[in-house]
Amino acid sequence: MDRSYANAAVLVFVIVNLSFIVRADDDDDLKNGASYIFGDSLVDAGNNNYLQTLSKADIKPNGIDFKASNGNPTGRYTNGRTIGDIVGEELGQPHYAVPFLAPNTTGRTILHGVNYASGGGGIMNATGRIFVNRLSMDIQIDYFNITRKQIDKLLGASKARDFIMKKSIFSITVGSNDFLNNYLLPVLSIGARVSETPDAFIDDLLNQLKGQLTRLYKLDARKFILGNVGPLGCIPYQKTINQLSENQCVELPNKLALQYNAKLKDLVAQLNDNLPGATFVHANVYDLVMEVITNYAKYGFTTASRACCGNGGQFAGIIPCGPTSSMCTDRDKHVFWDPYHPSEAANIIIAKQLLDGDAKYISPMNLRQLRDL
Repeated sequence: MDRSYANAAVLVFVIVNLSFIVRADDDDDLKNGASYIFGDSLVDAGNNNYLQTLSKADIKPNGIDFKASNGNPTGRYTNGRTIGDIVGEELGQPHYAVPFLAPNTTGRTILHGVNYASGGGGIMNATGRIFVNRLSMDIQIDYFNITRKQIDKLLGASKARDFIMKKSIFSITVGSNDFLNNYLLPVLSIGARVSETPDAFIDDLLNQLKGQLTRLYKLDARKFILGNVGPLGCIPYQKTINQLSENQCVELPNKLALQYNAKLKDLVAQLNDNLPGATFVHANVYDLVMEVITNYAKYGFTTASRACCGNGGQFAGIIPCGPTSSMCTDRDKHVFWDPYHPSEAANIIIAKQLLDGDAKYISPMNLRQLRDL
Protein backbone atom coordinates (compact mmCIF):
# COMPACT_ATOMS: atom_id res chain seq x y z
CA MET A 1 0.00 0.00 0.00
CA ASP A 2 1.23 3.53 -0.84
CA ARG A 3 2.53 5.13 2.36
CA SER A 4 0.75 8.48 1.76
CA TYR A 5 -2.49 6.58 1.13
CA ALA A 6 -2.01 4.59 4.36
CA ASN A 7 -1.34 7.79 6.30
CA ALA A 8 -4.45 9.39 4.85
CA ALA A 9 -6.51 6.32 5.81
CA VAL A 10 -5.20 6.48 9.39
CA LEU A 11 -5.98 10.21 9.53
CA VAL A 12 -9.56 9.65 8.34
CA PHE A 13 -9.96 6.85 10.92
CA VAL A 14 -8.71 9.17 13.72
CA ILE A 15 -10.95 12.08 12.61
CA VAL A 16 -14.05 9.86 12.42
CA ASN A 17 -13.36 8.47 15.88
CA LEU A 18 -12.61 11.88 17.35
CA SER A 19 -15.82 13.29 15.94
CA PHE A 20 -17.68 10.34 17.45
CA ILE A 21 -16.09 11.04 20.85
CA VAL A 22 -16.94 14.76 20.63
CA ARG A 23 -20.51 13.91 19.65
CA ALA A 24 -20.83 11.41 22.47
CA ASP A 25 -19.52 13.99 24.94
CA ASP A 26 -21.85 16.61 23.50
CA ASP A 27 -24.80 14.32 24.03
CA ASP A 28 -23.63 13.56 27.52
CA ASP A 29 -24.60 17.07 28.62
CA LEU A 30 -28.20 16.41 27.54
CA LYS A 31 -28.86 13.43 29.77
CA ASN A 32 -30.24 15.39 32.75
CA GLY A 33 -32.58 17.44 30.61
CA ALA A 34 -33.50 21.09 30.93
CA SER A 35 -35.81 23.44 32.82
CA TYR A 36 -37.57 26.15 30.85
CA ILE A 37 -38.95 28.54 33.45
CA PHE A 38 -41.77 31.05 32.91
CA GLY A 39 -43.43 33.38 35.38
CA ASP A 40 -42.94 36.34 37.69
CA SER A 41 -40.56 37.59 40.39
CA LEU A 42 -40.93 34.38 42.41
CA VAL A 43 -38.72 32.69 39.80
CA ASP A 44 -37.04 35.57 37.90
CA ALA A 45 -33.30 34.84 37.75
CA GLY A 46 -32.25 38.24 36.40
CA ASN A 47 -34.20 39.09 33.22
CA ASN A 48 -35.36 42.39 34.72
CA ASN A 49 -31.71 43.45 35.08
CA TYR A 50 -31.79 43.96 31.30
CA LEU A 51 -35.00 46.02 31.24
CA GLN A 52 -35.70 49.66 32.03
CA THR A 53 -38.10 48.79 34.84
CA LEU A 54 -39.06 49.80 38.36
CA SER A 55 -39.16 46.14 39.39
CA LYS A 56 -35.56 45.06 40.00
CA ALA A 57 -33.65 43.01 42.56
CA ASP A 58 -30.18 43.95 41.35
CA ILE A 59 -29.15 45.77 44.54
CA LYS A 60 -27.73 44.47 47.81
CA PRO A 61 -28.60 42.76 50.06
CA ASN A 62 -30.68 40.70 47.58
CA GLY A 63 -28.76 37.50 46.83
CA ILE A 64 -26.66 37.74 50.00
CA ASP A 65 -26.81 33.93 50.43
CA PHE A 66 -26.56 33.02 46.73
CA LYS A 67 -23.33 31.01 46.64
CA ALA A 68 -22.97 31.00 42.84
CA SER A 69 -22.50 34.81 42.86
CA ASN A 70 -20.53 34.97 46.13
CA GLY A 71 -23.46 36.76 47.74
CA ASN A 72 -23.80 39.46 45.09
CA PRO A 73 -27.24 40.37 43.69
CA THR A 74 -28.18 38.60 40.45
CA GLY A 75 -31.71 39.88 40.01
CA ARG A 76 -33.30 37.12 42.12
CA TYR A 77 -35.94 38.45 44.49
CA THR A 78 -34.72 36.52 47.52
CA ASN A 79 -31.62 36.09 49.67
CA GLY A 80 -30.51 32.88 47.91
CA ARG A 81 -31.93 30.44 45.40
CA THR A 82 -35.40 30.56 43.87
CA ILE A 83 -37.65 27.49 43.77
CA GLY A 84 -36.67 27.04 40.10
CA ASP A 85 -32.96 27.02 41.00
CA ILE A 86 -33.43 24.42 43.75
CA VAL A 87 -35.56 22.13 41.59
CA GLY A 88 -33.07 22.26 38.68
CA GLU A 89 -30.20 21.48 41.05
CA GLU A 90 -32.05 18.53 42.58
CA LEU A 91 -32.93 17.12 39.14
CA GLY A 92 -29.21 17.06 38.31
CA GLN A 93 -29.09 19.89 35.79
CA PRO A 94 -25.47 21.07 35.49
CA HIS A 95 -26.19 24.74 36.10
CA TYR A 96 -29.09 27.09 36.82
CA ALA A 97 -31.40 28.01 33.95
CA VAL A 98 -29.89 31.21 32.53
CA PRO A 99 -31.95 34.41 32.04
CA PHE A 100 -33.04 34.67 28.41
CA LEU A 101 -32.00 38.34 28.20
CA ALA A 102 -28.47 37.74 29.57
CA PRO A 103 -25.80 38.23 26.87
CA ASN A 104 -24.14 34.86 27.64
CA THR A 105 -27.34 32.89 26.99
CA THR A 106 -26.01 31.39 23.77
CA GLY A 107 -24.81 28.09 22.29
CA ARG A 108 -25.22 24.85 24.20
CA THR A 109 -25.93 26.74 27.43
CA ILE A 110 -29.60 26.87 26.38
CA LEU A 111 -29.76 23.06 26.42
CA HIS A 112 -29.46 23.13 30.23
CA GLY A 113 -32.44 25.42 30.57
CA VAL A 114 -33.48 29.03 30.08
CA ASN A 115 -35.37 31.32 32.43
CA TYR A 116 -37.90 33.72 30.86
CA ALA A 117 -39.55 34.89 34.11
CA SER A 118 -39.88 38.59 34.85
CA GLY A 119 -40.63 40.51 38.03
CA GLY A 120 -44.01 42.21 37.62
CA GLY A 121 -45.04 39.94 34.73
CA GLY A 122 -48.44 38.28 34.51
CA ILE A 123 -50.84 36.33 32.34
CA MET A 124 -52.43 39.56 31.06
CA ASN A 125 -50.32 41.94 29.00
CA ALA A 126 -51.62 44.92 31.04
CA THR A 127 -50.51 43.38 34.34
CA GLY A 128 -47.60 45.14 36.04
CA ARG A 129 -47.67 48.28 33.89
CA ILE A 130 -47.08 50.22 37.13
CA PHE A 131 -43.44 48.97 36.79
CA VAL A 132 -43.19 50.38 33.22
CA ASN A 133 -41.36 47.40 31.63
CA ARG A 134 -41.77 43.68 32.39
CA LEU A 135 -42.18 40.54 30.30
CA SER A 136 -45.74 39.26 30.16
CA MET A 137 -46.39 35.55 29.53
CA ASP A 138 -47.08 36.28 25.85
CA ILE A 139 -43.65 37.89 25.46
CA GLN A 140 -41.97 35.08 27.44
CA ILE A 141 -43.41 32.53 25.02
CA ASP A 142 -42.29 34.68 22.05
CA TYR A 143 -38.80 34.42 23.53
CA PHE A 144 -39.06 30.65 23.96
CA ASN A 145 -39.98 30.46 20.28
CA ILE A 146 -36.56 32.03 19.54
CA THR A 147 -34.85 29.48 21.83
CA ARG A 148 -36.80 26.68 20.13
CA LYS A 149 -35.33 27.60 16.74
CA GLN A 150 -31.84 27.79 18.25
CA ILE A 151 -32.25 24.25 19.65
CA ASP A 152 -33.15 23.04 16.14
CA LYS A 153 -29.89 24.54 14.87
CA LEU A 154 -27.85 22.97 17.68
CA LEU A 155 -29.30 19.45 17.54
CA GLY A 156 -31.06 19.12 14.20
CA ALA A 157 -34.86 19.17 13.93
CA SER A 158 -35.60 15.56 14.87
CA LYS A 159 -33.28 15.37 17.89
CA ALA A 160 -34.38 18.83 19.06
CA ARG A 161 -38.02 17.77 19.03
CA ASP A 162 -37.16 14.65 21.00
CA PHE A 163 -35.16 16.66 23.54
CA ILE A 164 -37.96 19.19 24.07
CA MET A 165 -40.68 16.55 24.33
CA LYS A 166 -38.93 14.00 26.53
CA LYS A 167 -36.12 15.75 28.40
CA SER A 168 -37.46 19.24 29.12
CA ILE A 169 -39.70 20.41 31.95
CA PHE A 170 -41.74 23.58 31.44
CA SER A 171 -42.36 25.36 34.73
CA ILE A 172 -45.02 28.10 34.99
CA THR A 173 -45.30 30.28 38.12
CA VAL A 174 -47.66 33.10 37.26
CA GLY A 175 -50.93 34.77 38.30
CA SER A 176 -50.06 36.63 41.52
CA ASN A 177 -49.38 39.92 39.75
CA ASP A 178 -52.63 39.66 37.81
CA PHE A 179 -54.30 40.22 41.18
CA LEU A 180 -51.75 42.29 43.15
CA ASN A 181 -50.64 44.55 40.29
CA ASN A 182 -53.74 44.56 38.15
CA TYR A 183 -57.18 43.69 39.50
CA LEU A 184 -56.54 44.74 43.12
CA LEU A 185 -54.45 47.79 42.31
CA PRO A 186 -56.27 51.04 43.02
CA VAL A 187 -56.40 53.74 40.30
CA LEU A 188 -54.83 51.71 37.47
CA SER A 189 -57.45 48.97 37.55
CA ILE A 190 -60.52 50.87 38.66
CA GLY A 191 -62.03 50.68 35.16
CA ALA A 192 -61.62 46.91 34.96
CA ARG A 193 -62.93 46.36 38.47
CA VAL A 194 -66.05 48.43 37.82
CA SER A 195 -66.80 46.66 34.56
CA GLU A 196 -65.70 43.13 35.49
CA THR A 197 -66.74 40.87 38.35
CA PRO A 198 -64.03 38.72 39.95
CA ASP A 199 -65.50 35.66 38.19
CA ALA A 200 -65.36 37.35 34.77
CA PHE A 201 -61.77 38.55 35.39
CA ILE A 202 -60.68 35.06 36.49
CA ASP A 203 -62.33 33.50 33.42
CA ASP A 204 -60.43 35.97 31.21
CA LEU A 205 -57.18 35.07 32.98
CA LEU A 206 -57.69 31.34 32.48
CA ASN A 207 -58.72 31.68 28.83
CA GLN A 208 -55.56 33.67 28.19
CA LEU A 209 -53.42 31.12 30.10
CA LYS A 210 -55.01 28.22 28.21
CA GLY A 211 -54.00 29.85 24.92
CA GLN A 212 -50.46 30.41 26.18
CA LEU A 213 -50.02 26.80 27.34
CA THR A 214 -51.45 25.50 24.08
CA ARG A 215 -48.93 27.62 22.23
CA LEU A 216 -46.07 26.03 24.22
CA TYR A 217 -47.54 22.60 23.41
CA LYS A 218 -47.43 23.48 19.69
CA LEU A 219 -43.73 24.27 20.19
CA ASP A 220 -43.31 20.64 21.42
CA ALA A 221 -43.51 21.22 25.20
CA ARG A 222 -44.99 18.08 26.80
CA LYS A 223 -44.01 18.07 30.49
CA PHE A 224 -45.51 20.97 32.41
CA ILE A 225 -45.67 22.00 36.05
CA LEU A 226 -48.19 24.71 36.79
CA GLY A 227 -48.26 26.40 40.19
CA ASN A 228 -51.43 27.92 41.55
CA VAL A 229 -51.50 31.34 43.24
CA GLY A 230 -50.32 31.48 46.85
CA PRO A 231 -52.09 33.15 49.81
CA LEU A 232 -51.59 36.74 48.64
CA GLY A 233 -53.35 38.18 51.70
CA CYS A 234 -50.66 36.73 54.00
CA ILE A 235 -47.59 38.47 52.56
CA PRO A 236 -45.98 41.11 54.82
CA TYR A 237 -46.96 43.93 52.42
CA GLN A 238 -50.68 43.11 52.59
CA LYS A 239 -50.61 42.55 56.36
CA THR A 240 -48.77 45.84 56.93
CA ILE A 241 -50.92 48.11 54.75
CA ASN A 242 -54.09 46.59 56.21
CA GLN A 243 -52.71 46.91 59.79
CA LEU A 244 -53.41 43.29 60.69
CA SER A 245 -52.14 41.35 63.65
CA GLU A 246 -49.50 38.61 63.45
CA ASN A 247 -51.93 35.74 62.79
CA GLN A 248 -54.33 37.47 60.42
CA CYS A 249 -54.39 37.53 56.61
CA VAL A 250 -56.27 39.91 54.31
CA GLU A 251 -59.48 38.27 53.19
CA LEU A 252 -60.12 39.58 49.65
CA PRO A 253 -56.78 38.66 47.99
CA ASN A 254 -56.95 35.16 49.50
CA LYS A 255 -60.55 34.74 48.39
CA LEU A 256 -59.66 35.76 44.82
CA ALA A 257 -56.65 33.41 44.83
CA LEU A 258 -58.85 30.49 45.95
CA GLN A 259 -61.45 31.29 43.27
CA TYR A 260 -58.75 31.36 40.60
CA ASN A 261 -57.10 28.20 41.94
CA ALA A 262 -60.32 26.16 41.83
CA LYS A 263 -60.77 26.99 38.16
CA LEU A 264 -57.06 26.47 37.41
CA LYS A 265 -57.34 22.90 38.68
CA ASP A 266 -60.20 22.31 36.22
CA LEU A 267 -58.10 23.80 33.42
CA VAL A 268 -55.20 21.44 34.22
CA ALA A 269 -57.56 18.44 34.02
CA GLN A 270 -58.97 19.72 30.74
CA LEU A 271 -55.50 20.19 29.20
CA ASN A 272 -54.45 16.69 30.28
CA ASP A 273 -57.54 15.31 28.51
CA ASN A 274 -57.30 17.40 25.36
CA LEU A 275 -53.60 17.69 24.49
CA PRO A 276 -52.34 14.23 23.46
CA GLY A 277 -49.00 13.19 24.95
CA ALA A 278 -48.82 16.13 27.37
CA THR A 279 -48.62 15.83 31.15
CA PHE A 280 -49.70 18.85 33.17
CA VAL A 281 -48.73 18.62 36.83
CA HIS A 282 -50.62 20.85 39.26
CA ALA A 283 -48.67 22.34 42.20
CA ASN A 284 -50.89 23.35 45.12
CA VAL A 285 -48.69 26.24 46.20
CA TYR A 286 -51.52 27.93 48.09
CA ASP A 287 -51.99 25.12 50.62
CA LEU A 288 -48.27 24.45 50.85
CA VAL A 289 -47.37 28.07 51.65
CA MET A 290 -50.37 28.38 53.99
CA GLU A 291 -49.15 25.29 55.86
CA VAL A 292 -45.68 26.85 56.32
CA ILE A 293 -47.18 30.22 57.40
CA THR A 294 -49.63 28.65 59.86
CA ASN A 295 -47.18 26.18 61.41
CA TYR A 296 -43.98 28.17 60.91
CA ALA A 297 -42.41 27.11 64.22
CA LYS A 298 -42.68 23.45 63.20
CA TYR A 299 -40.45 24.22 60.19
CA GLY A 300 -37.83 26.06 62.28
CA PHE A 301 -38.98 29.64 61.59
CA THR A 302 -39.42 32.34 64.22
CA THR A 303 -41.79 34.50 62.14
CA ALA A 304 -44.11 34.12 59.15
CA SER A 305 -45.26 37.76 59.27
CA ARG A 306 -42.20 39.97 59.31
CA ALA A 307 -40.01 40.54 56.25
CA CYS A 308 -36.33 39.87 56.93
CA CYS A 309 -35.33 42.75 54.62
CA GLY A 310 -37.60 45.77 54.26
CA ASN A 311 -38.88 48.89 55.99
CA GLY A 312 -42.16 50.34 57.15
CA GLY A 313 -44.90 49.31 59.51
CA GLN A 314 -45.16 46.48 61.97
CA PHE A 315 -43.89 43.78 59.59
CA ALA A 316 -41.25 45.77 57.61
CA GLY A 317 -43.69 45.30 54.76
CA ILE A 318 -43.95 48.54 52.82
CA ILE A 319 -40.59 49.45 51.27
CA PRO A 320 -38.85 46.73 49.20
CA CYS A 321 -35.45 45.33 50.18
CA GLY A 322 -32.48 47.57 49.42
CA PRO A 323 -29.23 48.96 50.87
CA THR A 324 -31.06 51.19 53.38
CA SER A 325 -33.42 48.44 54.59
CA SER A 326 -33.26 46.98 58.05
CA MET A 327 -32.19 43.34 57.76
CA CYS A 328 -32.61 40.43 60.16
CA THR A 329 -29.53 38.49 61.29
CA ASP A 330 -31.26 35.08 61.16
CA ARG A 331 -32.35 34.93 57.52
CA ASP A 332 -33.18 31.22 57.61
CA LYS A 333 -35.65 31.85 60.46
CA HIS A 334 -37.91 34.09 58.35
CA VAL A 335 -40.54 32.69 55.98
CA PHE A 336 -40.39 35.98 54.02
CA TRP A 337 -37.25 37.60 52.69
CA ASP A 338 -38.91 40.89 51.73
CA PRO A 339 -42.47 42.31 51.73
CA TYR A 340 -43.48 39.98 48.85
CA HIS A 341 -41.14 37.03 48.41
CA PRO A 342 -40.18 33.93 50.41
CA SER A 343 -36.70 33.42 51.83
CA GLU A 344 -34.42 30.71 50.46
CA ALA A 345 -35.24 28.64 53.57
CA ALA A 346 -38.96 28.73 52.65
CA ASN A 347 -38.16 28.09 48.97
CA ILE A 348 -36.27 24.91 49.97
CA ILE A 349 -39.34 23.56 51.83
CA ILE A 350 -41.63 24.36 48.88
CA ALA A 351 -39.21 22.88 46.30
CA LYS A 352 -38.83 19.66 48.32
CA GLN A 353 -42.59 19.08 48.24
CA LEU A 354 -42.70 19.73 44.49
CA LEU A 355 -39.86 17.27 43.91
CA ASP A 356 -40.89 14.43 46.23
CA GLY A 357 -44.29 15.31 47.68
CA ASP A 358 -47.58 13.45 47.42
CA ALA A 359 -50.95 14.38 45.90
CA LYS A 360 -51.78 16.80 48.73
CA TYR A 361 -49.42 19.33 47.19
CA ILE A 362 -48.54 18.02 43.73
CA SER A 363 -50.60 15.88 41.37
CA PRO A 364 -50.99 13.64 39.42
CA MET A 365 -47.25 13.08 40.10
CA ASN A 366 -44.27 14.89 41.60
CA LEU A 367 -41.39 16.42 39.66
CA ARG A 368 -39.01 13.49 39.92
CA GLN A 369 -41.72 11.24 38.48
CA LEU A 370 -42.45 13.79 35.74
CA ARG A 371 -38.75 13.91 34.81
CA ASP A 372 -38.58 10.10 34.56
CA LEU A 373 -41.70 9.78 32.39
